[in-house]
Amino acid sequence: MAWDSVPWFTEGGAEHSSEVARLLAYAAFGGAEGIVGSGDLQVRALSTPAAAVQVLPGACAVTNRAPGSAYQSYAARLPVAEQVPIAATGVAARSDLIVARVENPYSYGETWPNPADPKVGPYVFTRVISGVPKTTTSVRQIRSGDSAIPLARIDIPPNTSTITQAMVTDLREMVSPRRDRRLYTGFPDDLSTLGYSDNQWHNWPGPPARWNIAVPLWATQVKIITTLAGFRMTNANVYASMQHSFGGILGQDTDIDDDQGRTTRRSTVVIADSFGIPASMRGTVQPLFLQTYMHRSETGDVSVDGSTSIICDIDFTEAPTAEER
Repeated sequence: MAWDSVPWFTEGGAEHSSEVARLLAYAAFGGAEGIVGSGDLQVRALSTPAAAVQVLPGACAVTNRAPGSAYQSYAARLPVAEQVPIAATGVAARSDLIVARVENPYSYGETWPNPADPKVGPYVFTRVISGVPKTTTSVRQIRSGDSAIPLARIDIPPNTSTITQAMVTDLREMVSPRRDRRLYTGFPDDLSTLGYSDNQWHNWPGPPARWNIAVPLWATQVKIITTLAGFRMTNANVYASMQHSFGGILGQDTDIDDDQGRTTRRSTVVIADSFGIPASMRGTVQPLFLQTYMHRSETGDVSVDGSTSIICDIDFTEAPTAEER
């Protein structure tokens, strides 16, 4: 079988096929599909709930699933919000899948009707696939040949004509989510001890476990794991708690419960958290540090010194958000 004879891009007035153009889009999207920006194409109930939902503006990549269309993708955008009607239910509940679908009648094997004006289409639509199983999360589960991506599923109770946000399950995935993972380290110069006594939180161990973190403009989530190797305990049994503070967001408590008595001993402590990044924090620099709480129920002390290593692993990721654009 011969090549598609005009590769992208050839001079001299060569005519390039739509298949080769879609190949370029497929390569640009890395063969993936989904929304482009984390806030794109959200499906939301109307501000005054009614028999409709609103799809917010955005852009997406859609894999061409017509027969013989390997390595082809569409790039599509919704420049303004669109209101989509949702039919009322009767005596039975119903689930509807909201999708962005390309309906290209000129792609080999497709049976979509021709548009009124071939120059402007339209060739891409927000469609409601009604009556899907309540477990549906993908278009391929119900219509494997559609060139479409899921945006949301709406689970509607019986005898209901008004759609609320609680009925909407977000099914968007990002075509190319970004990630930024970095390691930060700290090494105490001198012995620093925190005694038991006061049942309060302290910003301890202080500077060795404090960093100013640049939050990527696109980040929507972050995972933070801080490890203290060679963590020192002395004088008596120890019962303490440690947590992250990141830009004013407090993490989960990690308890340190040691019953080895008065001997000086060392251990490894790991504190882990997963935070959502609010829009106000993106593109800013935020302080990250550890806080420690000494419980009065035990009288031992904790400390860090020159034999302690502090390692902080910070992993920023991008995922669909439910925020207004």
